Amino acid sequence: MSAKKYPRLTLIATVVLVVLLLLLTRYGGRWLRFGLVHLARATWARNLANNWLLAWRVASRFVAGETIDDALAAARDLNGRGMLVSMDYLGESVTEASLAHASRDEILRLLDCIRASGVQANVSVKLSQLGLKIRRELALDNMIQILERAGHYNNRIRIDMEESALVDTTLGLYRTLRDDYGFQNVGVVIQAYLYRSEADVRQLIGEGAWVRLCKGAYAEPPDVAFPVKADTDANFVKLVQLLLGEEARRNGVYLGVATHDEKMIQATINYAQANGIRPSEFEFQMLYGIRRELQERLVRQGYQLRIYVPYGTAWYPYFVRRLAERPANLWFFISNLLRR
Repeated sequence: MSAKKYPRLTLIATVVLVVLLLLLTRYGGRWLRFGLVHLARATWARNLANNWLLAWRVASRFVAGETIDDALAAARDLNGRGMLVSMDYLGESVTEASLAHASRDEILRLLDCIRASGVQANVSVKLSQLGLKIRRELALDNMIQILERAGHYNNRIRIDMEESALVDTTLGLYRTLRDDYGFQNVGVVIQAYLYRSEADVRQLIGEGAWVRLCKGAYAEPPDVAFPVKADTDANFVKLVQLLLGEEARRNGVYLGVATHDEKMIQATINYAQANGIRPSEFEFQMLYGIRRELQERLVRQGYQLRIYVPYGTAWYPYFVRRLAERPANLWFFISNLLRR
């Protein structure tokens, strides 16, 4: 990363982080999380971070690098440790068609490189990166090209879920690609913190979908999403059980359980064991650089594990959402800052 050093930048960043910690102490983790999620979208904060070398050094714990070669190197290492990979070229909410086309072309190159390198990896994409907020047809056309290339290589593409305002459009475009265009190598993500997700899961079960279930990482109002973590956790477990249930297995549903929460992981294992579900019938999914010891433990126990490996120059929003998800990530950032 090319970075400039600005006067007093470290002091400014330290003050911002101290304020965030005070908010955490005074108002609790939920308000801190909302503050960080909004910072992820703030242009001034992104510009500050992009020109701050230390921010990139810490973010690189969670991001494989800026190039395809960086991502492939990380994938090879993970494959060598018995882990599968889902690769993601970072970017979202583009406002120019040329940027959507550039993202499409990069993802096509990524698929070519995965094939040539022999790494065990599929690819995740965001529809807003491919032009969804500009024009639905633009994102659809880009996805068709990506899925055709992936299908040629016998690879798969999963559509990431974004903020709640895009859920209907995302699911609609997913079904268009699968049902109208016949792509069977496309999957989708469901976020457990949304009230609507149980109904969406039941419909996807009927369709035999390829589903990644996560908790959700966007700032959503309480009329859309569970405001209390315990309620999100309970819904996550409920949705896991639906997606691993008899009807889901009969219809060919394949589930990726995306969580770093050991309670959620154990609840999944308990349900699978109680219902005779083999480890090969589902997989756990985790983010690059988070809970590495837990990742290795699951592999040793014989469970399939897929690591989400992001790369690219648009790392700032992704990095800040990782800070928002777990206070331990924020403390990791601060401890590195204070050691400078």
